[in-house]
Amino acid sequence: MTHESSMKQVAVSRPKITLLMVLCGVVGLAASGAVSAASSQDDAPGFSFKYSPEMLTTDAGVHALYNRIVRAAEGVCPVSTGSHVIPSGVKECRAKAVASVVHQINSPRLAALLADNSKSS
Repeated sequence: MTHESSMKQVAVSRPKITLLMVLCGVVGLAASGAVSAASSQDDAPGFSFKYSPEMLTTDAGVHALYNRIVRAAEGVCPVSTGSHVIPSGVKECRAKAVASVVHQINSPRLAALLADNSKSS
């Protein structure tokens, strides 16, 4: 099996992110209120993310994959240049993008890592 054929791809679109966040509230946005979460759903951009399923077999692989997902979300929800403070809208966009990809991958280990990181932020 070639490396390319063992890769999986997750495509995330705005409607999927909206649906996931409304139905699941995965990243703990409930604390900021359902109204603000619902009003900003369309702000999260869609993107594609490729990963190797083998990464999900070890803790180190799950952490590495999670970090790649976070970096990808930072790329699609950027902060204006020169800003040292991340606006709350950008934080929400990133959280929604990460949660959506984690949900699409459907790994309990990855979901647990997301939940742990969501509690600490």
